Amino acid sequence: MNRALGCSVLLCFFFLTCFNSSASAQSSPVFACDVARNATLGSFGFCDKKLDIDVRVGDLVKRLTLQEKITFLVNKAGSVSRLGIPQYEWWSEALHGVSYVGPGTHFSSVVPGATSFPQVILTAASFNTSLFQAIGKISGRFGDVDCDFIVPVVVSNEARAMYNVGLAGLTFWSPNINIFRDPRWGRGQETPGEDPFLSSKYASGYVKGLQQSDDIDPNRLKVAACCKHYTAYDLDNWKGVDRYHFNAVVTKQDMDDTFQPPFKSCVIDGNVASVMCSYNQVNGKPTCADPDLLSGVIRGEWKLNGYIVTDCDSIDVYYNNQHYTKTPEEAAAKAILAGLDLNCGSFLGQHTEAAVKAGLVGEAAIDNAISNNFATLMRLGFFDGDPSKQTYGKLGPKDVCTQENQELAREAARQGIVLLKNSAGSLPLSQTAIKNLAVIGPNADVTKTMIGNYEGTPCKYTTPLQGLAAIVPSTYQPGCSNVQCSTAQVDNATKIAASADATILVMGADQSIEAESRDRVDLLLPGQQQLLVTQVAKAAKGPVILVIMSGGGFDISFAKNDDKITSILWVGYPGEAGGAAIADIVFGSYNPSGRLPMTWYPQSYVEKVQMTNMNMRPDASNGYPGRSYRFYTGETVYAFGDGLSYSHVTHHLVDEAPKLVSVPLEENHICYSSNCKSVEAVETTCENLDFNLNLKVKNNGSISGSHTVFLFTTPPSVHNSPKKHLLAFEKVFLRGQAEELVSFKVDVCKDLSVVDEVGNRKLALGDHVLHVGNLKHLLSVRI
Repeated sequence: MNRALGCSVLLCFFFLTCFNSSASAQSSPVFACDVARNATLGSFGFCDKKLDIDVRVGDLVKRLTLQEKITFLVNKAGSVSRLGIPQYEWWSEALHGVSYVGPGTHFSSVVPGATSFPQVILTAASFNTSLFQAIGKISGRFGDVDCDFIVPVVVSNEARAMYNVGLAGLTFWSPNINIFRDPRWGRGQETPGEDPFLSSKYASGYVKGLQQSDDIDPNRLKVAACCKHYTAYDLDNWKGVDRYHFNAVVTKQDMDDTFQPPFKSCVIDGNVASVMCSYNQVNGKPTCADPDLLSGVIRGEWKLNGYIVTDCDSIDVYYNNQHYTKTPEEAAAKAILAGLDLNCGSFLGQHTEAAVKAGLVGEAAIDNAISNNFATLMRLGFFDGDPSKQTYGKLGPKDVCTQENQELAREAARQGIVLLKNSAGSLPLSQTAIKNLAVIGPNADVTKTMIGNYEGTPCKYTTPLQGLAAIVPSTYQPGCSNVQCSTAQVDNATKIAASADATILVMGADQSIEAESRDRVDLLLPGQQQLLVTQVAKAAKGPVILVIMSGGGFDISFAKNDDKITSILWVGYPGEAGGAAIADIVFGSYNPSGRLPMTWYPQSYVEKVQMTNMNMRPDASNGYPGRSYRFYTGETVYAFGDGLSYSHVTHHLVDEAPKLVSVPLEENHICYSSNCKSVEAVETTCENLDFNLNLKVKNNGSISGSHTVFLFTTPPSVHNSPKKHLLAFEKVFLRGQAEELVSFKVDVCKDLSVVDEVGNRKLALGDHVLHVGNLKHLLSVRI
């Protein structure tokens, strides 16, 4: 997110080391209204906890000078000693655990690390909303023991614990909920995938998990989350086109049915405290200077209760890189007038006063912006005095990296790992039959690679080699010096594979291949990885398991079609306990249940599709195949939702679902006299148009495990509708030979509607096909 993150590894390491060493001296949180030490502060209304927040905010704002107000428009917010307000740093991150990215959070001897969960793309592959949600609980099984886990609550506990010892802030700029539109995008790993429904569920769930407080006041926040990067942001640096100059040309239809839904859910369902606007332009306007997107949609239509922040240096970007305004004062004014409240960076701090003096923006607009910022801090308790006397005041270092938290990191990885191929008798491996295991590949013994980007210092690492060697004797050969694999050491690798009872190849990518500011140009395994895999498989004595560690997908058709490669696992970037989770699945102590949250395309896709083409829908006139499982018309390597388990699961309808739904319209509605393809999905039309779809889901195998039930629909071919899209999903745990009832409530107007060409939601008339597993149910919608 920050342009400075493009610094060299050496400089970044120096930067973080300096922060870490200085942070060790910190021992207390930053907070305002310390009445215990300064009794005079008790006379200020903004320090009075009994008053409503808006009253407190108003009292504070009127006490500030213009110059003081401007210092609260930037992430390194100013201090006002006469009012007992210390400097506050807004920028902290918690994408998949508390991160050291951003100046607001540091690790030290007091708290040397935090629990590092799998990168988001793998957590999304679990399709388990309980891993995303605040109050939902997940049933993870270890043998016959049930354990309840809540991932984002663990992250917020550790964040509050670190705040209480002066090592973190209270405002965390996570999650990233952009749509993973193109497989080459370096930041796709940070997202929940390509589907707007899944991304929406993840967005609202993760936000609730971070924010929901145990305070009796429902408006209070545990920590403040931030959904980013708003909007249509999914290109970093591809063939000379970078995010600082890119103008995303997006149709109204694609905007409203693909790019906006996760942000809408984040604000409306998740009640997020912040939204971050992005670097790119959308249809010619920088998102951070667009009043329609900011004031109009986020705060107007969606009623954001919080603040809007820029991606770091975004105003500077649209002034200096995009040349959107002639002067810096105009750039500052446009951002504030568009509805922006906070600038990550220093631009507003440098140019706002001059903008006011030039008459480009009034002081009232600045008051409004800082009021949103102050209200957020008040909801967090920042103006309530000593945090140790507040709800989370007892959390501390003992609550970070607990054994339970680390076990949850392992469980989250197990739930997300996807089994893509499994020849009969291959996996799981037998702990007793396998006497010697060959472990090969550049990612076989990695540590930092496992946690992806926007990472923190983990509690500890378990590499794939360590996880596997803890179960059976293992012999290791890297095969390549790194994932770039310019020269594969084939001979050493084939030698150990030829004598081992089974071979595990751990291949894929790392941040040198896909990362912020780094998009891929192809979908092939890097360097000579394919050669290494093929030669090892040819020489191997026993089963060969290919493990792909990556954020995005690869064209591994060669492995999919090679009978010598008996199994394929995709493990994302599986977090600090990734090696243990991989071993759990390989040796059968855990039944895999992950499903792909994105399409894996063949190399031919990227050879004919420009990454800069934002259109989701195909165009037959020029051979453009479209994007994502919802619209893509070409061949795939693996499809969205693909994934196997060690069990065979079947579905059947319990009772007959309706085959016809009649939509009531006003007596003189135009569709009675015209041949309408759709009708407006409005409240009067949709009242009581819902039904239940009840299914029995049975595990026909002997191995217990979880199973995701997907409900898809294929709507009629109107308004360039998706060929298929996800309506709902449910994850159920099934013991061997057991059966569970799964019920989906289908809201006809909400679930079966489509977005038309101008962005209006319409209920498509005609035949809709509902899909669950191999089941298909035809539902006709008529007037």
